[in-house]
Amino acid sequence: MKLATLKQGGRDGTLVLVSRDLSRAVAVPQIATTLQSALDQWDSVAPRLQEIYLALNRGEVASSIAFDPAACHSPLPRAYQWADGSAYVNHVELVRKARGAEMPPEFWTDPLMYQGGSDSFLGPREPIWVRDTSWGVDLEGEVAVITGDVPMGASAEAAAPHIRLLMLVNDVTLRNLIPAELAKGFGFFQSKPATAFSPVAITPDELGTAWDGKKVHLPLRASINGTLVGAPECGVDMVFDFPQLIAHVAKTRELEAGSIVGSGTISNVDRSKGYTCIAEKRMLETLADGKPSTPYLQYGDTVRIEMLDGQGQSLFGAIEQTVQAYPG
Repeated sequence: MKLATLKQGGRDGTLVLVSRDLSRAVAVPQIATTLQSALDQWDSVAPRLQEIYLALNRGEVASSIAFDPAACHSPLPRAYQWADGSAYVNHVELVRKARGAEMPPEFWTDPLMYQGGSDSFLGPREPIWVRDTSWGVDLEGEVAVITGDVPMGASAEAAAPHIRLLMLVNDVTLRNLIPAELAKGFGFFQSKPATAFSPVAITPDELGTAWDGKKVHLPLRASINGTLVGAPECGVDMVFDFPQLIAHVAKTRELEAGSIVGSGTISNVDRSKGYTCIAEKRMLETLADGKPSTPYLQYGDTVRIEMLDGQGQSLFGAIEQTVQAYPG
């Protein structure tokens, strides 16, 4: 199934089913008014949603409307939890190497994780609002999963069946605020503003053989101002898979239905695949030339993050955002 949330019906929006080709949508208030309410009762509502989804794809739902990603919230406009990992340790190693820091060996055996703000996400076509571009505005292309209820202490094997949906992520980062925050020894906060997710969240079966129950085996495409800057393979160089990341989060706490767990920046050792965050490009430039030459995002710059299937069809719809000065 493919599901989205339209900007109508209050802060949490209105749940719609979206056709596989992303052309049509239909609200399902008789089953669930919001995605969170569907997740809260997933086992009972998923089969009913699936019936309508199949009918929608057959063109048999007379009440369907044209699907417009610009009318969408994030699939979950707000969530009980947003925990983002750093599963592509190659990315972490590169960042540390560029500033002359050693890579602790435990980074290869124990995932890095931070807890992001989840009270308000950006819609997939909403601006990246910032107050000052000197803070170093960067995109971060990722994949995330939405879970059902996960018990505390669940193993990776036990966590895997609790993956309900997948989304794409733009985990916007203010790079120049990071050093001072990390120096305090208490992690990210001001350097991580509101995150954006893809227009559509999809059930794992929509990926077919590109989903093995643990990883997505497709490239993630990132563009800046219409130029493709990277298409790294999500299934390559992912040291910690999604069940392992979920198990890490659940070690000392329960996860409630609707929790979001992110992969971290998609990054390949093969540099020909490009990048999904500017910081990685700048780090390579620093290692080669002693200083970076690629600027961070400025007002008016547009980023696009998307994943295509083997036939070139967009799976999640695209995140497409322009950096704008916050008007508040």
